[in-house]
Amino acid sequence: MARRLFFVERVHAGECEIAGERAHHLRSVLRLEPGERYEVSDNERLWLAEVASVRRDRVIFRLIEPAAPRALPARLVLLAALVKFDRLELMLEKATELGAERVVLVEAARCEAGLERAARKRMERWRRILLEASQQARRARLPELEGPVPFAAAVDSSADYRFLLDEQETAPGLYSQLPAGRRSSDAVALLVGPEGGWTEAERSLALGAGWRRASLGPLVLRAETAAIAALAVLSCAWAPA
Repeated sequence: MARRLFFVERVHAGECEIAGERAHHLRSVLRLEPGERYEVSDNERLWLAEVASVRRDRVIFRLIEPAAPRALPARLVLLAALVKFDRLELMLEKATELGAERVVLVEAARCEAGLERAARKRMERWRRILLEASQQARRARLPELEGPVPFAAAVDSSADYRFLLDEQETAPGLYSQLPAGRRSSDAVALLVGPEGGWTEAERSLALGAGWRRASLGPLVLRAETAAIAALAVLSCAWAPA
């Protein structure tokens, strides 16, 4: 049976702890008990650890030995135009589970007015979502969350392979754009548009910067569906055979 994984702020003298509301959740909901074994990560290294003590607002772990982190298939970067926050939060959660190394929020021309200002106030909440999804997926490192950034800055992002999801019928399928030789060290960027799609100016700017247009088929998908489906394709394509 797979062990649960928990993130801790730091490790010191062979121990680490989780405090506050998270500790209350571990004690009251997950019912952790002394002697049980879990994985813990300080966002740099992974260990097998044993629960040393459980208190009302503090759970202490004793490190047993280093553990081997689960390798991500590639260095996936999701650049996502801002959409309504309930849909964006689903996208953030699933991007984390699918192995995104970074998520960059993007201000596109057809984003709903006011989302950029409101997004800056929600970054702490969204980082908690990334933490919870990372624990669920048992990944050793949290994805980075950046932005919101202007579209022009997003287009300047560097990667070995860069795909612009495009709903136009003339866009080639994503799978047909994948390189034959793929390595886990590859940086792969995916740019997903807002609910209203890209403007011609944005599309031209991206293509001029070397992004490859890619489609997920003839049906029009919501932004969060497109991001999740495309990340799943990329994750599977770069996974070891």
